[in-house]
Amino acid sequence: MKRQISENDELIQVAIVDDDDEMRRGLRTIIEQAESFTCTDFRSGSKALETFDENPPDVVLMDIGMPDKSGIEWVEILQEKYPHIHCLMLTVHSDEEKIFQSLRAGAVGYLLKTTAPEKLITSIREAYAGGAPMSGEVARKVLLYFQQPKQTSVFSSLSQRELDVLLALTEGYTYKSIADKLFVSVNTVRFHLRNIYAKLHVRSRTEAVAKALKSKVV
Repeated sequence: MKRQISENDELIQVAIVDDDDEMRRGLRTIIEQAESFTCTDFRSGSKALETFDENPPDVVLMDIGMPDKSGIEWVEILQEKYPHIHCLMLTVHSDEEKIFQSLRAGAVGYLLKTTAPEKLITSIREAYAGGAPMSGEVARKVLLYFQQPKQTSVFSSLSQRELDVLLALTEGYTYKSIADKLFVSVNTVRFHLRNIYAKLHVRSRTEAVAKALKSKVV
């Protein structure tokens, strides 16, 4: 499905879903000027779905506030229909409820619309590579959420190193970046992830983060 542009580089297909025409045009210009990207844009999730069967993107930049359904609802729909698509929220909303609802719906990352163009391009690449990019303000809120005392029981079965790996994922690190950060091999990171998935009864990075958030003791 992906078009090769060189021996070692793949063309990343991005779709923007946002009802703000000016924002959509600006984002598309930024993305198309970057190397190794193609881009399409849609005013609604329903318009996007009309084309995804024939030409599914690799990464979707999803706004939250839209007239038909919220971006969070569209992420749930997309993840059920196209689980291989990486949905990355791009929104003005920075409140915890929207952040956690988006992650539980299956979003792999959460960016604010104040994100600089360079950071946006880097984040799209990270999402495509399996990372979980977040704006700094958002990442801090997620980390604070994990660090709250009431959450201890949620992670009681995880070792400190497993918790370190899980927290690194919420900060947007890829497996290799986590290995470098923790001074271990990528195979060791994968070993810890298998243990995390088994203990939390999940099958993926996104499910692990979502279940941890959803299982908070109130």
